[in-house]
Amino acid sequence: MISAYLIHLLIIILIQLILSMSLQISIGYSGLLNFGHIAFYAIGAYTSALLTINGCPFILAIILAGIIPCIFAYILSIPTNKLKGDYLGLATIGFSFLIYAVLINWIDLTRGPLGIPGIPKPEILGIVFNSNILFLILTIVFTILSLFIINKIIKSKFGLLLQATRDDEIAVKSLGKNTFKIKTIGLMLSAFFAGIAGSLFTHFITFIDPSSFTFMALIPVISIIIVGGLASIKGTIIATVVLTLIPEILRFVGLPSSLVGPGRQIIYALILIIILIYFPKGFYGKVELE
Repeated sequence: MISAYLIHLLIIILIQLILSMSLQISIGYSGLLNFGHIAFYAIGAYTSALLTINGCPFILAIILAGIIPCIFAYILSIPTNKLKGDYLGLATIGFSFLIYAVLINWIDLTRGPLGIPGIPKPEILGIVFNSNILFLILTIVFTILSLFIINKIIKSKFGLLLQATRDDEIAVKSLGKNTFKIKTIGLMLSAFFAGIAGSLFTHFITFIDPSSFTFMALIPVISIIIVGGLASIKGTIIATVVLTLIPEILRFVGLPSSLVGPGRQIIYALILIIILIYFPKGFYGKVELE
C-alpha cells in the first residue's frame, strides 16, 4: 500500500515538474507574466484524451498535445504583443477563462462538466502502461527528455537571446533582432511542454473535467517557480519536490476534524511565507519577478 502511494506521488511530482519548467520558460526565461498557462495544460490534456479515445496512437497524440497549445500560444501572442507586466498578466488570465468556458460549454466535444471518462492508458510498441510502476517509467523518460531539451534550448544562442530580451528588450531591438518573434517562440515552447504535461496527466488519471483546469490550479505551479527561483532549473526541481510533499506530510498532522482543511492551508501558507522571507528570490533565483 505504501509503495503504491509513493509511486503515485512520484508520478504526480514528475508531471508537476514538467508543467513548472514549462512555465519557467515563459515567466523565468522570457519575462512574460503568463497567468494563462493552465489553459495550455488543459488544451494538451483534452487533445490527447479525445485523440486516443478515437483510436489515435499515444505517441502521435502526445506530440499533437504539445503542438496544438503552440498554435494557441501563437494566436495569443498577436493581440498581446505590446502588453507587458500586469497588463499581459490580465490578458492571459482572460485567455484561461476563455478556454475554461469552452471546456464547460462545448458539450458535444468535451462533455462539459461531465468530463471525459475511460481515457486509455498509453501504449507504445505493443507495451501497455497500465500499471503505476510502468507509468512511472514512462513519466521518468518524458521528464528527462523534457528537462534535457529545455536545458539545451536555454543554453543555446536562442536561449541567451530570449533572456537578453527579458532583461533589456530595447537593447535587443537596437541590434536588429525581432523581439516579437523571440517572445512568441518562447511562449510557444512554454505551451508545448505544458501540453506534454497535460497529456501525461490525463492518461494517468484516465478522467478529466474542467474543474482540474481552473485558474486556482495554476497557483501551486506559480508557487513552485517563485519558491524555486525564476530562471532556475535546479530551483524548480527542488521546489517541485518540497511544495508537492508539504501537503502530503500535513495529512499526517493530527488536527481535529473540523480544522483539517483550514489548518493544512494555514500551515502551508506559513511555510511558504517563511521560505520567501529567508529566500526572497527563491532557492536559486537569478531574476526578480517584476
